[in-house]
Amino acid sequence: MAAKEQTLQELIARANTAPLKEQPSLYIDVAERQLKSADALYSEGKVDNARAAIADVVTYSQKAHDAAVQSGKRLKQTEMASRKMSHRLRDLKRTLNFDDQAPVQAAADRLETMAQDLLSHMFGKEK
Repeated sequence: MAAKEQTLQELIARANTAPLKEQPSLYIDVAERQLKSADALYSEGKVDNARAAIADVVTYSQKAHDAAVQSGKRLKQTEMASRKMSHRLRDLKRTLNFDDQAPVQAAADRLETMAQDLLSHMFGKEK
């Protein structure tokens, strides 16, 4: 079954039970889907649901980060995806009311921190 055909819940379940080396890409897929969902929910005026989706973006990005660090696999891809989502969150923030911007900015900052940490893991080691 292709990842695009899976429901979000199926993808989460698959990520939770996947081998460690496969988890980063699966968790990133979940985070990216939730980011798209959050954008749509904000557009529809469903702020509370959008905030929950933003929280999921951070949660599943953190799981991807942790799995990438533990396995040593997909560090670069996870870093790039985290940075890209951070930029998309900042773009989203600019479209929101002032009261709705803080959680989105906090999420963007957290993803940026994760991306920096992954870069440190990739290039910070002495060889």
